Amino acid sequence: MSNIVLVLSLEKQKEVKAYYSASKVDRNAPGVIFAAKLPDTAITVYKSGKVMFQGSGAEREASKFGEVNTTASPQPNSPVKTKGDKLPEDFHIMSVIGSDETGTGDYFGPVTVAAVYVPKDKIELIRELGVKDSKMLTDSIMLKMAKDIMLVCPYSILTLNNTKYNEIQGKGYSQGKIKAMLHNQALKHVLKKIEPEKPDYILIDQFAERDTYYKHIQNEKEIIRENVLFSTKAEQLHVAVAAASILARYAFLKEMNRLSSEVGITLQKGASNKVDEMAAKIWLKHGEEQLKSISKWHFANTEKAKKIINLKRKK
Repeated sequence: MSNIVLVLSLEKQKEVKAYYSASKVDRNAPGVIFAAKLPDTAITVYKSGKVMFQGSGAEREASKFGEVNTTASPQPNSPVKTKGDKLPEDFHIMSVIGSDETGTGDYFGPVTVAAVYVPKDKIELIRELGVKDSKMLTDSIMLKMAKDIMLVCPYSILTLNNTKYNEIQGKGYSQGKIKAMLHNQALKHVLKKIEPEKPDYILIDQFAERDTYYKHIQNEKEIIRENVLFSTKAEQLHVAVAAASILARYAFLKEMNRLSSEVGITLQKGASNKVDEMAAKIWLKHGEEQLKSISKWHFANTEKAKKIINLKRKK
């Protein structure tokens, strides 16, 4: 067994620290309070009380402090119904680059894409940071968590501002094509950062069928194809995608805050009727060009905002 996690009392944790004090190493990763390295085993103690033993000697060392469950590494919490590629067995404990995007359904703000590499020896640490499906986390938590993820894992974040988005969308690029290009670019960046190391797999949170995705990027100079998998709800299948979804959200929120300061109003997320009203208000106060520079101009919200303005002018 290469990965064993025990939950130990404070007294037991003290025993671990004392026992491995001569082999102590510095680990500045968030959540880690003690780390040691033996020739065949790495020992990490977390604030939560979990102690992780990794390496060929993991079972031997862990058994000194508690009962070792010799079944395979922990499985995902529950089966997730997904569409896409069939994943290999024990995929959730493999070294994976995950990629995800956000902002595509929001009238205001950019489209952001992030890719994150989580090697198998950092999976437990990423879980300790609280990384999970971003839909289960608040924006404020993600803003804090993103900084920890960026300290621990190689990553790439791409932010497509609204001016550039409107320009390429106006040339006939669909959202699917735009997203595919950004995902491919983010994956290239991360693969470059970790060379010569390679992930076991790459998992993309699926927004298009495989053939459609590659058709979108067929004219790119370099196309990432090796060991690429696609699945819906991918953030629930591997922490790498969950981490990527958090970084993508982090970049989106940062830009939304900047744009809000620019126009002097907290911009509404999504594309609801409230967004129509807000767009009309900004249009009247700052003009069409200002609104266009902070929005996805082709959304139906633009025409709805125009109708609201016309109605107000008729009164």
